[in-house]
Amino acid sequence: MLRQALIAVACGLLHAVSLATPWDGQPSGWLQLLALGGLAWQLERCTAPSRAALLGGLFGTAWLGGTFWWLFIAMNTYGGLAAPLAFLAVLALAAVLSLYYAAAGAAFVALAPSKRWCGCVFAALWLMAELARGQWFTGFGWGGAAYAHTGALVHAAPYVGAYGMAALVAFVAYALADWLHEPTQPVKVAMAFLAACVLAAMASLPTSFTTAGPTLQVALLQGNIPQNQKFESGTGIAESLRWYREQLAASTASLVVAPETAVPLLPGQLPPGYWQGLRHRFGDGAQAALIGVPLGSAESGYTNSVVGLRAPAARAGEASDYRYDKHHLVPFGEFIPPLFRWFTSMMDIPLGDFNAGATGQDAFHWQGQRLAPNVCYEDLFGEELGRRFIDPASAPTIFVNVSNIAWFGNSLAIDQHLQISRMRAIEFGRPFIRATNTGETAIIDHNGRLTQSLQRHTRGVLQGSVQGREGITPYAWWVSRCGLWPLWLLAGLVLLGSFALRPGRRSWRWRTRH
Repeated sequence: MLRQALIAVACGLLHAVSLATPWDGQPSGWLQLLALGGLAWQLERCTAPSRAALLGGLFGTAWLGGTFWWLFIAMNTYGGLAAPLAFLAVLALAAVLSLYYAAAGAAFVALAPSKRWCGCVFAALWLMAELARGQWFTGFGWGGAAYAHTGALVHAAPYVGAYGMAALVAFVAYALADWLHEPTQPVKVAMAFLAACVLAAMASLPTSFTTAGPTLQVALLQGNIPQNQKFESGTGIAESLRWYREQLAASTASLVVAPETAVPLLPGQLPPGYWQGLRHRFGDGAQAALIGVPLGSAESGYTNSVVGLRAPAARAGEASDYRYDKHHLVPFGEFIPPLFRWFTSMMDIPLGDFNAGATGQDAFHWQGQRLAPNVCYEDLFGEELGRRFIDPASAPTIFVNVSNIAWFGNSLAIDQHLQISRMRAIEFGRPFIRATNTGETAIIDHNGRLTQSLQRHTRGVLQGSVQGREGITPYAWWVSRCGLWPLWLLAGLVLLGSFALRPGRRSWRWRTRH
């Protein structure tokens, strides 16, 4: 058992590495298949659900802890939480989230499906675990299996999305591992052949569902304000206000984008004339800006927002400023879950209870484009972004992400977040532009290709062009109308079929009738 446990931990760590390799920050699909195949191999040899649960839990804890270990930096370096407590907090989060995979492992062995259906059952259970982790209790699907496949196999994303891809790669990993275990059995040879066909389809499916629209010239600002100074009045706040005002004033691009909380004060707290000067700067109709800024008051509550500045509206008295309020808030960062205030009080981080914006907020219309802002890790939730695609005529033509990942230092969090944005671009057939405080500020085309980027942890302005897109992908069509319920239903039907076909069930029904 010890040997199996060590293999499960090693495979989990390898799975984490596959999402963004430490040596170049790039995803590695073949490492992901190898890691998940190793877990499948161990589960295939289990006969007790309790042992399978332990293996699934160990794999999940190693994988998730190895993926978002950088939370330690936020809690220890910037939050002042003692290193042992910060380490235990990350480990506890990984262990709790790994319970989904422990349950999947136990269910796989308990169902004891017919050997010919094992790959389908493994894929269905893996899919349900991924869906649960990404949706329940506000959801935290960071590091999902599909994000290792933003390269060759990503052609399936415009059809089934990241979660559907996770199910497909789980089937492939299991089928290939099972075949290698017994390469001469006809059923396993057939499943391996089917897995090869799935891989071929994922690499070659057509993805041309959208058409090119107008081109927009953009300037993406990266202030590189140190996180330990960002909210200090004498240092970071003054530097942010100065540098971003200078860049907003000097830019000649059609659209200028400043990152999350680029302006770190409420408009009413800004120096006299500061906000009015920005509004005047973009009031002549030639240029527009999207700026990350907190909004609200003690009475109405606060929001993490993006404000759009452009020419005054044609109709007299109509407000010209556009506003997007972040919908999917970060637990412990933007709201404090019940019973956990004792934990956040141990850290010296400017945390708050923000109000959540609505889903499906209007796009920012500018020069023939419909720009859809999202803040920080909101691009992790494709099903929420997808709600904007119910009406193709009003669907976004470009996604705009504003972020501040300085909380996590110069870590793989930057690379992992970039892969998330790339996946969303491919799912929806839309370009993604990203303006961040420390990186990675980038332009991603509708095929998920990184076309331009700034060097991380430097101060600069990324000048480039982005071409909007019209039309919707199959994934955008069904996720906008049904959410992720079709995937839940499909996984449930596979498990029901497996339960009906499990060994001994047919003979039991025959005995009850005779």
